[in-house]
Amino acid sequence: MTMADPNVLNPHPPEFERFLYASVGEDRNGYVVTVLSTLARLGLDPWKETAELVALGRDAAGSRLGKLLARFPDVPTLESDHVRIARDLSQLLPDGPTPGTLKRASSTVADGRPGTSGAIWAVLAIIFVLFQMFMVGGSGSGE
Repeated sequence: MTMADPNVLNPHPPEFERFLYASVGEDRNGYVVTVLSTLARLGLDPWKETAELVALGRDAAGSRLGKLLARFPDVPTLESDHVRIARDLSQLLPDGPTPGTLKRASSTVADGRPGTSGAIWAVLAIIFVLFQMFMVGGSGSGE
């Protein structure tokens, strides 16, 4: 018996989480907006974009991130403070691409699915639960 890939449930590089889940500020309704949400709302893949930022290095990543944040109108403080926020956020990026990090980030994006075996197990689990519901819940007369 072989052990399942530990990345099946979370195929994204864990070293990106500190950066992606960091706040860029509050939107007009007072809700905290994360880097992940910002990149997604800009139509970018957050993990792929983060992998590219890591590959650039901190200074270039801060500059690129600043340009991206300047395009994001949902957080009012970004209009005037996007350069400082981008610089601070770039400090949360991992130091450099670790072996497999860019590959994991890009393969998930390229495939469009985290893992086929995980999807198969999820479908089987749903079928099993539905089968149990029909078998146990089928006798509605209370006998």
